[in-house]
This record gives sequence, C-alpha cells and structure tokens, in this order.
Amino acid sequence: MSPRLRIVLLTVFAMLAFAGNSLLCRAALRDTTIDAASFTAIRLASGAVVLVILLRLRGRRPLEGGSWPMAAMLFAYAAFFSFAYRELTAATGALLLFGAVQLTMMGWGLWRGERIAGLRLAGLVVAVAGLAGLLLPGLAAPPPLAAALMLAAGIAWGIYSLLGRGAGEPVAATGGNFLRSVPFAAALILTAFGRETVDHAGLAYAVLSGAVTSGLGYVLWYAALPALAATTAAIIQLSVPAIAALGGAVLLAEPLTTRLLLSSVAVLGGIALTIRRKG
Repeated sequence: MSPRLRIVLLTVFAMLAFAGNSLLCRAALRDTTIDAASFTAIRLASGAVVLVILLRLRGRRPLEGGSWPMAAMLFAYAAFFSFAYRELTAATGALLLFGAVQLTMMGWGLWRGERIAGLRLAGLVVAVAGLAGLLLPGLAAPPPLAAALMLAAGIAWGIYSLLGRGAGEPVAATGGNFLRSVPFAAALILTAFGRETVDHAGLAYAVLSGAVTSGLGYVLWYAALPALAATTAAIIQLSVPAIAALGGAVLLAEPLTTRLLLSSVAVLGGIALTIRRKG
C-alpha cells in the first residue's frame, strides 16, 4: 500500500468513526432503554480499556500522558453529548457540536489577540448566523435544552482540543485522559442511581462508541494527522456533520429539513472560508 493511499484510508475511516459516534449515541438513546448516564460511563470506560491495551502493547504506561483538566473536559463533552442526543437528530447534533467546537477555538484565538478581517471575518459571521438560524424558534427548531447541551458539549471539546495542543504524544495523552475520565463517569452513575437502565442493544452501542468510534477512531486520526497540513485537517473535519446527516437519513430514517440544510451550508461554508483564509 502506498503511503498516500494509507493516509487517505486512515482519514476516511477516522471521519466515519467520528460521525459514527453521533449515529450510535442517537440510535441507543432513541431505540433502546439505555439511559444517557449509563451510555456516557460505558462509552468512556470502553474507550479507556482499548487505549490502555494499545499503550501497553507499545510499552507505555497508561497514565503517562494526559491530565486531569483534559479528562474533565473529555467527560463534560461526553456527558453533555449523551444527554443532548435524547432529543436531537444525529444531523442536528453533529452540526451544533462541530459549530461550537470550531467557534470556541476561533474565539480563543480572538481573545489571545489574533486578528481576523476580510473573508475570515465574513466566514465567521456567516457561521454564527447559520447556528443562530438553526436555533431560532419555530417548528423545525431543535429542543432548546437539548441544543444548549450539545453546544456545551462542543465548547467542552473545543477546550479539550486547546488544552491538548501541548499535551505531547497524542495516543498517550488520549489514553491517559480516557482513563482519568472514568472516576467522573462513575460519579455520574451514582447521581443516577436507581434510575439507570441498560439493555443488551444499548450496551452494545455504548461499547462500540467507546471502543471503536472513539478509542480506535482517535488512533486512526492521530496516525493520519502528521501527514496532513493543519488547514487540510481542519477542512476535512467539515465532512463529519454531512456524513452524520446522511447516516441519520439512511440508517435512522431521520428527516433532513430545509432549515437544517440551509444552516449546514452556512455553518460549514463559513467555517471553511475562515479556515482557508487562516492558512
């Protein structure tokens, strides 16, 4: 296999894994009896197991990388993500998540004094307008609380990404963060004690989300990243909400509303314009 083909395949499977997280979570919370707290805990624990095994195979210590602040943000993302998907479609959730992640990171850059003007500024305005348009009251608007939870998940993931810039070797950092997130997940389960429900299908979805689309998905992405320019990597991730939307329509029979389509064009197009100008 040529190096170029290897990078293409790693990238494609990583994006499918990221979109798969939205599809698996939505399917579990819509079609099985598993509750959001249990899904979150099983997802994080499964991801931790897979990543610890990978680190051991490499001769690395499980807690060698990562940090408690990053683990807290990873947990916050996973928890808000699960509770939001009780009511959001896969496509709407992925768009809100991705938009919030990118806008959080752009906002941090502005706070740090990064200048933004011209087409970059126009792209940022269009992206924000797209999110606002999706959230405006109306028949096609997502439930406000669920939308707020997914935006919070995106902010948490954006902070996690910012903290991870100086976290060292990515797989070691991710493994350490997943392992450190398990106590947070255990505390979440305790708060839901007596109300948690887990069936076989829900358990399977949660394990797949943690072990495959999260744990292994991140490994695939980090394997591809060194061969990708930063701008290219950022633009490639624009495909995730589109894949989630297509998967939601085909696999979960979820509707693609006009509002969602127009908001997607605005959010993803605006962010793409901003990222391209950044490079």
